[in-house]
Amino acid sequence: MRYLLAVVLSFALVYLSVPYVQRLALKTGFVDMPNQRKIHKSPIPLLGGLAIYGGFVITAAIFTHRAQEFWGIAIGGLLIFLIGIVDDFFKTRKQDFPAWPKFLIQIVAACILPIFNVSIQGINIPFVDPSFVSFPLWLRVVTTVIWVVGITNMMNFLDGVDGLAAGIAAISATTLFFIALLKGHPAMAMFAIILIGVALGFLRHNFHPARIFMGDAGATFLGYVLAAIAVDGAFKSATLVSVVIPVLALGVPIMDAFYVIIRRFRENRPIYVADKGHTFHRLMSSGLSQKQTVTFLYLLGICFSLVSIVILLVQKQ
Repeated sequence: MRYLLAVVLSFALVYLSVPYVQRLALKTGFVDMPNQRKIHKSPIPLLGGLAIYGGFVITAAIFTHRAQEFWGIAIGGLLIFLIGIVDDFFKTRKQDFPAWPKFLIQIVAACILPIFNVSIQGINIPFVDPSFVSFPLWLRVVTTVIWVVGITNMMNFLDGVDGLAAGIAAISATTLFFIALLKGHPAMAMFAIILIGVALGFLRHNFHPARIFMGDAGATFLGYVLAAIAVDGAFKSATLVSVVIPVLALGVPIMDAFYVIIRRFRENRPIYVADKGHTFHRLMSSGLSQKQTVTFLYLLGICFSLVSIVILLVQKQ
């Protein structure tokens, strides 16, 4: 019942707040202007991250405020959200915000998580005695930061088509919810179910044709929370085989990011410079519509998620 209440409340908060955020963005000129790289043809409000962050933190504060993990995600998430808002503001002025301040703040935000006991603590190695190898503190922090910063940016990479990032976030969060339940992590299961409500509440306004964008503030925050849930709910002390479980749960953003990075390396171009070479761009250039492209990637995400759950169930037997 608590999970049901949490998902309903988070959905309602975001769904009902988006129209107000939309009007605020239009009134202040906080809109995403079209250009040769972007798909939309008219200015779209770019303040959706405010509704996403607010809906998640308010709901999580009600249901998980006693969990120390909440404070790590809320504080680190606030840093991610704020630097994302700055980046989005530059976009509304048709300017590019430098990559290094964003990257630095993301590292700081990721470093906050281990302070609140959200970190990769070690790995179980079969046929070794003792089987659990505990990481020293520095390695816990390093592995956690690499994972969190990576997923944060991968989700941001994915936010290029109406409804794609929000829908994939909902699918991944659903997978992580079941994984957290199966592994006995109720706090992480609660964070995941709240994120499902947040993503679906926003998706109602963001599916094609989108009436509002989540911007970097929303996309990076979703990635940050998903990464934190995966760390504590699935990744904290994984076996060598089960390391693949959270990777598959976030399979679509990881696949897209690796495709983009490899292609930009081959073309000798900076990784952080946006272009029209993502998987969704390629699908649309092959003749698919926006809705068909998003539906295909949703189905791919569901397939990845089902495989990750099957692997976990087989391991538990």
